[in-house]
Amino acid sequence: MNQYRPSQKIYHWLTAVLILSLFALGVWMRTLGYYDAWYQTAPHWHKQIGILLLGLMIGRIIWRIALGAPDALSTHQKWEVKLAHLTHWALYLGVFVILFSGYLIATADNRGIELLGLVTLPVLFTPFEQQEDIAGFIHEWVAYLVMALVALHAIGAIKHHVIDKDSTLKRML
Repeated sequence: MNQYRPSQKIYHWLTAVLILSLFALGVWMRTLGYYDAWYQTAPHWHKQIGILLLGLMIGRIIWRIALGAPDALSTHQKWEVKLAHLTHWALYLGVFVILFSGYLIATADNRGIELLGLVTLPVLFTPFEQQEDIAGFIHEWVAYLVMALVALHAIGAIKHHVIDKDSTLKRML
Protein backbone atom coordinates (compact mmCIF):
# COMPACT_ATOMS: atom_id res chain seq x y z
CA MET A 1 0.00 0.00 0.00
CA ASN A 2 1.43 3.35 -1.04
CA GLN A 3 -1.31 5.77 0.12
CA TYR A 4 -3.33 6.30 3.27
CA ARG A 5 -7.01 5.51 2.82
CA PRO A 6 -9.45 8.44 3.05
CA SER A 7 -10.76 7.07 6.37
CA GLN A 8 -7.22 7.06 7.79
CA LYS A 9 -6.68 10.65 6.67
CA ILE A 10 -9.94 11.70 8.33
CA TYR A 11 -8.95 9.98 11.57
CA HIS A 12 -5.50 11.58 11.43
CA TRP A 13 -6.63 15.15 10.83
CA LEU A 14 -9.67 15.01 13.09
CA THR A 15 -7.65 13.66 16.02
CA ALA A 16 -4.90 16.20 15.29
CA VAL A 17 -7.37 19.09 15.44
CA LEU A 18 -8.93 17.74 18.65
CA ILE A 19 -5.56 17.17 20.34
CA LEU A 20 -4.33 20.66 19.50
CA SER A 21 -7.67 22.19 20.51
CA LEU A 22 -7.76 20.33 23.81
CA PHE A 23 -4.21 21.41 24.57
CA ALA A 24 -5.01 25.06 23.82
CA LEU A 25 -8.21 24.84 25.86
CA GLY A 26 -6.33 23.24 28.76
CA VAL A 27 -3.64 25.90 28.77
CA TRP A 28 -6.30 28.63 28.60
CA MET A 29 -8.30 27.04 31.43
CA ARG A 30 -5.28 27.33 33.71
CA THR A 31 -5.51 31.14 33.36
CA LEU A 32 -9.14 31.36 34.45
CA GLY A 33 -10.00 32.80 37.82
CA TYR A 34 -12.70 31.40 40.10
CA TYR A 35 -15.11 34.21 39.21
CA ASP A 36 -14.52 33.98 35.46
CA ALA A 37 -17.66 33.07 33.50
CA TRP A 38 -15.84 30.17 31.82
CA TYR A 39 -14.43 28.69 35.05
CA GLN A 40 -17.13 25.97 35.17
CA THR A 41 -18.03 25.79 31.47
CA ALA A 42 -14.56 25.29 29.94
CA PRO A 43 -13.72 22.14 31.97
CA HIS A 44 -17.12 20.69 31.00
CA TRP A 45 -16.34 21.08 27.30
CA HIS A 46 -12.76 19.92 27.81
CA LYS A 47 -14.14 16.64 29.22
CA GLN A 48 -16.76 16.27 26.47
CA ILE A 49 -14.19 16.77 23.70
CA GLY A 50 -11.77 14.47 25.54
CA ILE A 51 -14.37 11.69 25.54
CA LEU A 52 -14.93 12.25 21.81
CA LEU A 53 -11.17 12.03 21.29
CA LEU A 54 -11.07 8.75 23.26
CA GLY A 55 -13.63 7.22 20.91
CA LEU A 56 -11.77 8.45 17.85
CA MET A 57 -8.42 7.21 19.17
CA ILE A 58 -9.82 3.74 19.84
CA GLY A 59 -11.25 3.71 16.32
CA ARG A 60 -7.99 4.97 14.92
CA ILE A 61 -5.93 2.23 16.61
CA ILE A 62 -8.36 -0.46 15.45
CA TRP A 63 -8.27 0.99 11.91
CA ARG A 64 -4.46 1.10 11.93
CA ILE A 65 -4.18 -2.50 13.11
CA ALA A 66 -6.82 -3.68 10.62
CA LEU A 67 -5.62 -1.70 7.59
CA GLY A 68 -1.97 -1.11 8.38
CA ALA A 69 -0.05 1.91 7.19
CA PRO A 70 1.55 2.58 3.82
CA ASP A 71 5.02 1.20 3.39
CA ALA A 72 7.88 3.62 3.93
CA LEU A 73 9.22 5.15 0.75
CA SER A 74 12.32 3.45 -0.64
CA THR A 75 14.21 6.74 -0.26
CA HIS A 76 13.68 6.81 3.53
CA GLN A 77 16.68 5.99 5.66
CA LYS A 78 16.36 3.14 8.18
CA TRP A 79 16.73 5.53 11.11
CA GLU A 80 13.96 7.75 9.72
CA VAL A 81 11.56 4.82 9.48
CA LYS A 82 12.37 3.69 13.03
CA LEU A 83 12.04 7.23 14.41
CA ALA A 84 8.71 7.67 12.62
CA HIS A 85 7.34 4.41 14.07
CA LEU A 86 8.60 5.26 17.53
CA THR A 87 7.11 8.77 17.33
CA HIS A 88 3.72 7.49 16.15
CA TRP A 89 3.42 4.91 18.92
CA ALA A 90 4.72 7.39 21.52
CA LEU A 91 2.02 9.82 20.36
CA TYR A 92 -0.65 7.15 20.72
CA LEU A 93 0.61 6.15 24.17
CA GLY A 94 0.90 9.77 25.30
CA VAL A 95 -2.63 10.61 24.17
CA PHE A 96 -4.04 7.58 26.02
CA VAL A 97 -2.10 8.54 29.17
CA ILE A 98 -3.55 12.04 28.94
CA LEU A 99 -7.07 10.67 28.45
CA PHE A 100 -6.76 8.23 31.35
CA SER A 101 -5.27 10.83 33.69
CA GLY A 102 -8.06 13.23 32.65
CA TYR A 103 -10.57 10.56 33.61
CA LEU A 104 -8.86 10.22 37.01
CA ILE A 105 -9.01 14.00 37.51
CA ALA A 106 -12.69 14.13 36.63
CA THR A 107 -13.65 11.19 38.87
CA ALA A 108 -11.49 12.12 41.85
CA ASP A 109 -14.62 13.32 43.68
CA ASN A 110 -16.13 9.81 43.22
CA ARG A 111 -18.69 11.08 40.68
CA GLY A 112 -18.96 9.83 37.11
CA ILE A 113 -18.54 12.03 34.05
CA GLU A 114 -21.79 13.18 32.47
CA LEU A 115 -21.68 12.93 28.70
CA LEU A 116 -23.87 15.54 26.99
CA GLY A 117 -26.54 15.02 29.64
CA LEU A 118 -27.36 11.63 28.09
CA VAL A 119 -25.23 9.13 29.94
CA THR A 120 -22.81 9.12 32.83
CA LEU A 121 -19.46 7.38 32.53
CA PRO A 122 -19.06 5.54 35.83
CA VAL A 123 -16.24 5.77 38.34
CA LEU A 124 -14.22 2.61 37.62
CA PHE A 125 -11.62 3.02 40.36
CA THR A 126 -11.97 3.89 43.99
CA PRO A 127 -10.42 7.33 44.26
CA PHE A 128 -7.05 7.35 46.00
CA GLU A 129 -5.46 9.99 48.15
CA GLN A 130 -4.48 13.12 46.18
CA GLN A 131 -5.84 11.54 42.98
CA GLU A 132 -6.76 14.87 41.40
CA ASP A 133 -3.33 16.39 42.11
CA ILE A 134 -1.29 13.38 40.98
CA ALA A 135 -3.39 12.78 37.87
CA GLY A 136 -3.37 16.53 37.14
CA PHE A 137 0.44 16.61 37.26
CA ILE A 138 0.66 13.64 34.86
CA HIS A 139 -2.08 15.09 32.62
CA GLU A 140 -0.31 18.42 32.25
CA TRP A 141 3.25 17.20 31.72
CA VAL A 142 2.38 14.38 29.36
CA ALA A 143 0.36 16.94 27.36
CA TYR A 144 3.52 19.03 26.98
CA LEU A 145 5.45 15.91 25.98
CA VAL A 146 2.81 15.06 23.37
CA MET A 147 3.05 18.60 21.98
CA ALA A 148 6.82 18.12 21.62
CA LEU A 149 6.17 14.85 19.77
CA VAL A 150 3.59 16.60 17.57
CA ALA A 151 6.23 19.21 16.72
CA LEU A 152 8.77 16.46 15.91
CA HIS A 153 6.15 14.73 13.74
CA ALA A 154 5.34 17.96 11.87
CA ILE A 155 9.01 18.87 11.43
CA GLY A 156 9.65 15.41 9.97
CA ALA A 157 6.79 15.78 7.50
CA ILE A 158 7.97 19.24 6.47
CA LYS A 159 11.56 18.01 6.11
CA HIS A 160 10.39 15.26 3.76
CA HIS A 161 8.35 17.72 1.74
CA VAL A 162 10.79 20.65 1.55
CA ILE A 163 14.25 19.10 1.77
CA ASP A 164 13.80 15.52 0.53
CA LYS A 165 11.05 16.54 -1.92
CA ASP A 166 9.32 13.20 -1.51
CA SER A 167 5.63 12.35 -1.20
CA THR A 168 5.55 11.60 2.54
CA LEU A 169 3.41 14.61 3.42
CA LYS A 170 1.29 14.41 0.28
CA ARG A 171 0.21 10.87 1.19
CA MET A 172 -1.59 12.25 4.26
CA LEU A 173 -3.13 15.31 2.55
